[in-house]
Amino acid sequence: MGLHSTSPRVGNSRRIFSDVAGDITIYVDGHPFLLHKFPLMTRCGRIRRLISESRDPNLSKLELQNVPGGTASFELAAKFCYGSNFEITPANVSHLHCVAHYLDMSEDYQEENLISRTETYLNEIIFKSLEKSLQVLCGCEGLDPLAEDIGLVGRCIESIAFNASTEQLVSGLAHLEYHTESNRSRTCYQDWWVEDLSVLKVEYYKRVIGSMRRAGVRTDSIINSIMHYAQTSLKPIESQECNVWEMGSLISDKQRSIVVTLVELLSLEKLSSIPLSFLFGMLRMAIEVDAVFETRIELEKRIGLQLDMASLDDLLIPSTQSSDSVYDVDTVHRILVNFLQKIEEEGSGDDSGYESDGTSGPVNHAAVLKVGRLMDGYLAEIAPDPYLKLQKFMTFIELLPDYARVVDDGLYRAIDIYLKAHPSLTESECTKLCKLIDCEKLSIDAANHASQNERLPVQISVRILYFEQMRLKSALLSSSTSYSHRIIPTSGAPSAPVSPRDNYASLRRENRELRLEIGRMRVRITELEKEQEVIKRGMRGENAKAFFGYISRGLVRMTTFGPGVGRKKEKTDGRKVQGRNEGRNRRHHRSAEKSGF
Repeated sequence: MGLHSTSPRVGNSRRIFSDVAGDITIYVDGHPFLLHKFPLMTRCGRIRRLISESRDPNLSKLELQNVPGGTASFELAAKFCYGSNFEITPANVSHLHCVAHYLDMSEDYQEENLISRTETYLNEIIFKSLEKSLQVLCGCEGLDPLAEDIGLVGRCIESIAFNASTEQLVSGLAHLEYHTESNRSRTCYQDWWVEDLSVLKVEYYKRVIGSMRRAGVRTDSIINSIMHYAQTSLKPIESQECNVWEMGSLISDKQRSIVVTLVELLSLEKLSSIPLSFLFGMLRMAIEVDAVFETRIELEKRIGLQLDMASLDDLLIPSTQSSDSVYDVDTVHRILVNFLQKIEEEGSGDDSGYESDGTSGPVNHAAVLKVGRLMDGYLAEIAPDPYLKLQKFMTFIELLPDYARVVDDGLYRAIDIYLKAHPSLTESECTKLCKLIDCEKLSIDAANHASQNERLPVQISVRILYFEQMRLKSALLSSSTSYSHRIIPTSGAPSAPVSPRDNYASLRRENRELRLEIGRMRVRITELEKEQEVIKRGMRGENAKAFFGYISRGLVRMTTFGPGVGRKKEKTDGRKVQGRNEGRNRRHHRSAEKSGF
């Protein structure tokens, strides 16, 4: 017999045992039950006390308020008092257990009373199964605070966590011996486990996840469960097409509570185990439901620690204020601040306070450069926004350090878009904004475009032309030193004061001349490279004989000077020999005179 079975009615009253007329009517939350005092007083301590305390032997009416499970639960308890047979199932055991405690149907009044019967069923059937424990826990919703007070909720939660941990352990051990079978069973287990937990109310779900974490359930399973719970419970919010601030009462405290609770659960997990796209999704949801600021800050910190993995689409968070910017620039600004703080802490060797992979090292310059390019793209996306204030735009630009940009082409593009979308800016505001561009970091193409950009102030254009001229002169000097050693004539006469526009025109003419000179140098370099290539080809392949013949003829020409040199050397050697002979004869003659011969 199910929980919602009904009994015969007499008038408006329900009857459990119809053979004998009832002697007491019990009202359960306003619904009458025509019953008998004796079987109820035999097993129900609460009804016995109420009848005894009334001091009315002819008491015919009794009222019970806040009965757990309502009339359906009380009807099953009354049938148990009459000895009627019905089946205890996972669907009704939570209601039966609570109403038994409410009516005080303990062993003090009769053996094998309803509390004992439901307790035995829970221990032998329910708590040995994860699925049945989850079903009973779902049945406890609406039975608070009694279900909590008697410990039924806590026991179901611990049972779910224990069984989940045990099944994962068994699956892991089986995987060592039977890879194929264990993989198949593991997949099936995770599928139903993740989906079924999503039916719990968020208060129960939070406690289940906490208990699972303590029991040693795998982190990836917990993360998958949190993600599935968020997608399931917050899906009605995502499906709304209108602005959240216009929906009013459609955004309930329950939905805000879900977002806050899930973020609290995520804060306990390792940083690298949570997909970045999911964190951005939760951040958007927290903004939409107007969650507490601490929840948004927690998500922004976690996103900031891995901002280099984000995409431009992730950062384009719509603003929830109709009179503000199109995009939520303040949120992205805080995310970038968190990223830069992480870089600074890594450089100083400090701990960020979040559990990560356990690896630490020097500052990741590649990540900084990647974020620099990402922010330049983001600035270009938000620049056309007519509501974006100049000060906020400039503050965002100044936040990135100089080493985050190798070239300023992306920044120049974003500023150019902003100037085009905000034609009402004054000359001083334009100059102040354009000074954020490092002219030395502009590529040749960007500098050429900027020098002809009429939206830029004249001072900035002259400055860009000056640095472009310095770069061209440096390139020309390097080329002339290597190949032609040509000197560019310059006038030594002091230049007269000129206006910025005249200086601008003069610099452009000089830059054109420098470009032409560099072009001629490049042509000469190309010709020299071709001649060098011809010589190299002559040293190998079919032209080798001709090339070596050319070398041999050169050597023959060199020998035409050989005989003269040889004769000269021969004469010199003859004089040296003759001198040595004459010297030897003189020494021999003097020696003979001394000896008397």
